[in-house]
Amino acid sequence: MAVQLPLAFLDRMQTLLGDEYASFLSSYDKPKYVGIRVNTLKIEVDEFLKITPFELKPIPWCETGFYVDENVKPGKHPYYHAGLYYIQEPSAMSPAEALKVEPGDRVLDLCAAPGGKSTQIAGKLQGKGILVTNDISADRTKALAKNIELYGVRNAVVLNETPERIAKSFPHFFNKIVIDAPCSGEGMFRKDEDMIRQWEKHSIDKCTLMQRDILRTAASLLAPGGTIVYSTCTFAPEENEGMISEFLLNNDEFAVVPLSTDSGFSRGRPEWIPDRLEGAVIPDDIKAQTAGCGRLWPHKIEGEGHFLAVLRHNGEDVDISQDDHYIGSNEKDRSPGPLKERSNRDQSRIARKAGKSINNQGKKGLDEGEMIETWSAFAHEHLVIGSQEQTLLFGGNVYLSPLSKEKLDGLKTVRPGWYVGTSKNGRFQPGHPLATALKPDEAARVLNLSSHDTEAVRYLKGETLEIPESRIVRSDGVSPKGYVLVTVDGYSLGWGKWLDGMLKNDYPAGWRWT
Repeated sequence: MAVQLPLAFLDRMQTLLGDEYASFLSSYDKPKYVGIRVNTLKIEVDEFLKITPFELKPIPWCETGFYVDENVKPGKHPYYHAGLYYIQEPSAMSPAEALKVEPGDRVLDLCAAPGGKSTQIAGKLQGKGILVTNDISADRTKALAKNIELYGVRNAVVLNETPERIAKSFPHFFNKIVIDAPCSGEGMFRKDEDMIRQWEKHSIDKCTLMQRDILRTAASLLAPGGTIVYSTCTFAPEENEGMISEFLLNNDEFAVVPLSTDSGFSRGRPEWIPDRLEGAVIPDDIKAQTAGCGRLWPHKIEGEGHFLAVLRHNGEDVDISQDDHYIGSNEKDRSPGPLKERSNRDQSRIARKAGKSINNQGKKGLDEGEMIETWSAFAHEHLVIGSQEQTLLFGGNVYLSPLSKEKLDGLKTVRPGWYVGTSKNGRFQPGHPLATALKPDEAARVLNLSSHDTEAVRYLKGETLEIPESRIVRSDGVSPKGYVLVTVDGYSLGWGKWLDGMLKNDYPAGWRWT
């Protein structure tokens, strides 16, 4: 066995697993498993299977997930830069699947970075409802925000907050919450040997303190009748069945929803729960519920270790359709229709109305109303999209948000919604996230590149391209000159600006192919 595992860990696992221990230990000699998950915001699974450049094998617990050969480098393909798939460890796809998200849900991903679960949830929402995605680490929210943008998510808010502060602004608001809790990380030992070195620092005792607080706060964020999915990537019973039994003891309005064992999950292990936790006696009926939790074991499935618990609140669903802070609650009434079909007079009226409700965290000296006017004018000229969101000015940039500014007041907000661009010298400059979330039929000008020649990679490297006018596909009456949505095989990559046979490259430096 190449991996050097801590002796204390091995002793505990041998005690817990008994006859299974040898099989468990042999799993560390197996190769690492690599997975990709199709982004259904951009492409349906059936369509991706027709164009995939990789040999794929389905992942049993995720209908959009597939194994790829460990020697394949899926990050080195234009489709990755188009956001058609997310590279993810296979067992890490299980929490978002267990949450059973549907379009229109109000979802909180409480410990979200780098964004795998959030992008998976966003695909299930299909642009309807709201996703608030949060991480307590400011550095980690950078990767989180980038993944939200790369994968074309329009209805997400990215926060950098403590769960307690979120709970003050969103009491009993979300009907679905996922907690991929900070844990001792024992299930990641094979994938990341640094986790072994960190194991003693991130002791089980320290982790259970954090997990207890997070679960308690999540209960105050959940709407009656809602669902919490709690997950870890560790084997320790104290962080898994023990944590769930303690939560149930203190929250009798919750119950475990048993997970199906059809897709590779083993049942929870109530026999590993001590009789007393934190000085409290755990009744047998609560212990028994944890058998309905699920464990993915590396010696039983193709993936790393994972634990899941689905917790359902027994109250009745709450109707928040009258909550004016949630823009998505009145989608049918608020939808303004395709922007290009509106008159200039309508555009001015919409811009003035939006300007009154802007978050005033803009750059000093900028007129907020004028910035909204420039965005409205740009959208009228270059786009064909509808919008259910509220226009906000944040940090000198323009966003479309599913939440009102009042709902976000006082919170450390990384992205208040879909970043569409900024205004400089009276001209609107579209943001890269605007392009990545657009479909070709929503842009007035489109240039399609092929994944089978060098143009797509050259664009992704930031090069200027020679493009004849005849290749710029545009709406009736639209000049070829101006901002062009660049796509690969029909899927959006970013912006370019076409003039006299040359496409100036607007692909961001920090995103480029290296």
